[in-house]
Amino acid sequence: MFPAAGLGTRFLPATKTMPKEMLPLVDKPIIQYAVEEAVAAGIDQIVMVTARGKTAMIDHFDIDVELETFLEERGKLDQLAAVRHVSSLARIGAVRQGPPLGLGHAVCITRDLVGDQPFAVVLADDVIDADPPAIRQLIDVFDRVQGPVVAVERVPLDQISRYGVVRAEPLGDGVHRITDLVEKPSRDQAPSDLAIMGRYVLTPDIFAVLAGVREDRTGEIQLTSGLRELLRQRPLYAYEVRGTRHDTGTMLGFLKASMYFAMQRGELREPLGAYLRTLLGEDPARYR
Repeated sequence: MFPAAGLGTRFLPATKTMPKEMLPLVDKPIIQYAVEEAVAAGIDQIVMVTARGKTAMIDHFDIDVELETFLEERGKLDQLAAVRHVSSLARIGAVRQGPPLGLGHAVCITRDLVGDQPFAVVLADDVIDADPPAIRQLIDVFDRVQGPVVAVERVPLDQISRYGVVRAEPLGDGVHRITDLVEKPSRDQAPSDLAIMGRYVLTPDIFAVLAGVREDRTGEIQLTSGLRELLRQRPLYAYEVRGTRHDTGTMLGFLKASMYFAMQRGELREPLGAYLRTLLGEDPARYR
């Protein structure tokens, strides 16, 4: 499932009429990177949690007969292949969240669609370049430990208050057994530097737990709070995903991701690198 009902206020006015998840990294929207990661991990059924005004995300993965016909008639076969690739990735359904009541609420409302089976949660803001795909790494750990797994990354303590954070006992090879979880602690109260990233593999018992979680002081139902309650019933695990993560939910993270993926493109690497070197050689005062 892909929670994608946020308003994208950090990117206004660009996101006034366009979903934040549709902002492009080079020539693909952010959400497509996440869907391609899931498909590469063997997932073929996707549920997106959306909101009013965000139908463009669903439309992006639908068949566009008019566009395909136009490209075919004009002989634009490379573009035609790219468009058809997008619409053939996976079976995609959607449910609207309504009031923005937090990640825990977004997960909870997919209960009828997910059913009684383990499922992955992918937050598209975290674009992770990894081989094997990040969510595949979590699925492999899930298969080994037979319990819910969350992705974690070590972050500087001056940034720790932006994340859910785990206290955990290392089991080796990047796997940890969680002993506690805290949502956005202050630097002084953080139980570790292991921050939860936007990838989870969960079991269906989380739904009943989330149904009983109360809203926090911000009026949201936090998934971290639900996991903390679930920890009373069963073991939970964390895994340090191997890969390069970009937080495209921030302006700086989005710009870094854009440069990162552009520099991986053969036709862009040399001219873009030359341009960036030119900028770095100019008077910094010009950009103040």
